[in-house]
Amino acid sequence: MSIEEKISLVTRNTAEVITVDELRRVFETKNKPRAYLGFEPSGLFHIGWLIWAFKVRDFIKAGIEFYLLAATWHAWINDKFGGDMETIRKAAQHVLDVLEAIGIERSAIRIIDAEDLVSDKDYWAILLRVAKHNTLARMKRALTIMGRKAEEAELDFSKLIYPAMQVTDIFYLDVDIALGGMDQRKAHMLARDTAEKLGYKKVIAVHTPLLTGLQGIGRMNPSEIDETVHATELKMSKSKPETAIFVYDSPEDIEKKLLKAYCPARQVEYNPVIEINKYILFAQPGFKLVVERPEKYGGTIVIESYQELEQLYREGKLHPLDLKKATAKALAELLKPVREYFANNTRARELLEELKKATITR
Repeated sequence: MSIEEKISLVTRNTAEVITVDELRRVFETKNKPRAYLGFEPSGLFHIGWLIWAFKVRDFIKAGIEFYLLAATWHAWINDKFGGDMETIRKAAQHVLDVLEAIGIERSAIRIIDAEDLVSDKDYWAILLRVAKHNTLARMKRALTIMGRKAEEAELDFSKLIYPAMQVTDIFYLDVDIALGGMDQRKAHMLARDTAEKLGYKKVIAVHTPLLTGLQGIGRMNPSEIDETVHATELKMSKSKPETAIFVYDSPEDIEKKLLKAYCPARQVEYNPVIEINKYILFAQPGFKLVVERPEKYGGTIVIESYQELEQLYREGKLHPLDLKKATAKALAELLKPVREYFANNTRARELLEELKKATITR
């Protein structure tokens, strides 16, 4: 695979890459660059996470050595599952189960547990150096990476350690590339700025788009929505299950949820049904969206690209209800291997059911 082909794999279906030139230099100088993503084991796996999961698959295909950090301590700081570390560990296992279900073999990635990192005194030495070279104000501004507002640190000082930990993860693992959603941008930029002060290499940041929750934006003005608002209030979230589709949902549940989803005619911005097609369905090689309609409404059509879908929808040639039904059918088919995985794997299924109960009772 050529360098340009590798760059194409890494950068496709992303929101931004900082920077492509740096990415090219890494591929030119390293046989096997090292990348990482840290995930917070905070609940059940919803389809918004598929965006980064499929991107991990791209990284592996591009010949990148990939480190997946189960950020258990980070989740504990962020009060996930009421701070119950045992349940947090189980949630991490659930994420690994889903990745395996979509075809990412555990042998293809290096799985790192945050508990191993924090047991090393060198990790804390780096963290203190990171803290020493940043201001309190800068750390507060970065709190949106954990779905928190700056004022929440007033009641729990540990929240301020979180951004420094994420920067330390990057330096400690000595990665060339950091992968994360756009909600992680502030942490990655903090790492790039701090690297210059401490003499570490400046990590390349690859950011995937955030999937808008099924509730959409309601009466909000799209022009007034920024990165922080989307990351804290509008993105699909496990903590707001009514706004989310989970990877193990039945075809019936998927359709029921999508039929209720925000999907205004002709509007593609912050439209979760459109985004599911753009970021998940059409991200699959060779995918085509089949829209079944009666002849009196134009008959069945096969949409071969996202660009074609967007044009049809903007022009009002595709009704929201028809789009919802077609999307539900295609998404249910894409998630079929996940449902089969949990149906056939007793351990994974029992763990899933346990986490469902923990999510309800927390």
